[in-house]
Amino acid sequence: MSSTRTLIRGGLVITAADEIHADVLIEDGRIAALAAHGSAVSEAWTAGRTIDATNKYVIPGGVDAHTHMELPFGGTHASDTFETGTRAAAWGGTTTIIDFAVQSVGHALREGLDAWYAKADAKCAIDYGFHMILSDVNESSLKEMDKLVEEGITSFKLFMAYPGVFYSDDGQILRAMQRSATNGGLIMMHAENGIAIDVLVEQALAEGRTDPRYHGEVRKVLLEAEATHRAIQLARVAGAPLYVVHVSAEEAVAELVAARDKGLNVFGETCPQYLFLSTDNLAEPDFEGAKYVCSTPLRPREHQAALWRGLRTNDLQVVSTDHCPFCFEGQKELGRGDFSKIPNGLPGVENRMDLLHQAVVDGHLTRRRWIEIACATPARMFGLYPKKGTIAPGADADVVIYDPHVEQTLSAETHHMNVDYSAYEGKRVTGQVETVLSRGEVVIDGREFTGRAGHGQYTPRGTCQYLS
Repeated sequence: MSSTRTLIRGGLVITAADEIHADVLIEDGRIAALAAHGSAVSEAWTAGRTIDATNKYVIPGGVDAHTHMELPFGGTHASDTFETGTRAAAWGGTTTIIDFAVQSVGHALREGLDAWYAKADAKCAIDYGFHMILSDVNESSLKEMDKLVEEGITSFKLFMAYPGVFYSDDGQILRAMQRSATNGGLIMMHAENGIAIDVLVEQALAEGRTDPRYHGEVRKVLLEAEATHRAIQLARVAGAPLYVVHVSAEEAVAELVAARDKGLNVFGETCPQYLFLSTDNLAEPDFEGAKYVCSTPLRPREHQAALWRGLRTNDLQVVSTDHCPFCFEGQKELGRGDFSKIPNGLPGVENRMDLLHQAVVDGHLTRRRWIEIACATPARMFGLYPKKGTIAPGADADVVIYDPHVEQTLSAETHHMNVDYSAYEGKRVTGQVETVLSRGEVVIDGREFTGRAGHGQYTPRGTCQYLS
């Protein structure tokens, strides 16, 4: 049997709970056993392949619970396909993504879901699941939610932003939340007051304020905080749990803290762009700021401290990327002279694990917390744990050998995302993915891609594992 086995020797195994010098035995795509390095048990193991992890970390593959491959937006679509995007994810040490299937207004949830199944089928280099975007809450889509939960699509995203596209009003939101309170689904909320923002957009453009930086100015912190507060109250009325996506502002974090202090099942996610970038980037001259247009927008640098604090105190539980890349040339440029036409989104699926390791180096996070917010908690939040998100007997052998000592410079020249710029161009970070296994198969081998489109499997999910 040794030929189907892989043995990882000599590394420091880091999970959300432990750091142990252990050897890891993999068999038939799963973690078979861990044993202390140099112990009689581990010395007796034989395997067809042995990977030396001396002086390296052995960590679970990342779980990125918020990506948008091939997302249609503003007359174009995200530049990463499921093939290019999942390959880039693997390069960055992420072995599972949860993407968003989109319901179009006037169409059934099933129709949107089937379209996304088709986009991803036989294309992915790593495993994937789907959330469902609800764009049209009505009697029939509410009924469909129950069926989707049974099928392993256990989370539903609603938008308080983007009137005329994805927007749901408070009544629709309440109905969807009431439904999720009974079917076990988790409502994910884009919390920004889109109706008020549209007024400010219109006024800014009328006054000739058209540059990318005004995207950040009109999408005000207070309108994120207000919508976060409103979403929490609606969830309380419905008796439903709530997960707020891409939290960017100190005042929005404060709303989550207040809710959690009351013991409510309210959860928050932030993204690397809010931790490492700011309105300084949006203000870059010659339309360069367009590269950083996303929603919620980048905030002034002083908001970063509250986000790091939220991650340390567990008032924010997850760091996902909201990976939604648009090329600068030909896509972001659609908004020259009108910031409201710049496609919203940043590339990041390849950078998340490295940026969060840099946060460990910088003293913002512990190593275990790094793994918790990037691997274990997203897996638990969205019903994938302990299959994903940890290194333990029985778990899928999604394992990353991570070199914490290598220095690298992030750049579009060297990244694998299908986009013509890097949001972190020139940033030096310490730490790099060396080897990646997905269900026991080596997909990155010593900084070489050895995976293939179609290896990744669709993974149905259970319900949120944080709900009592």
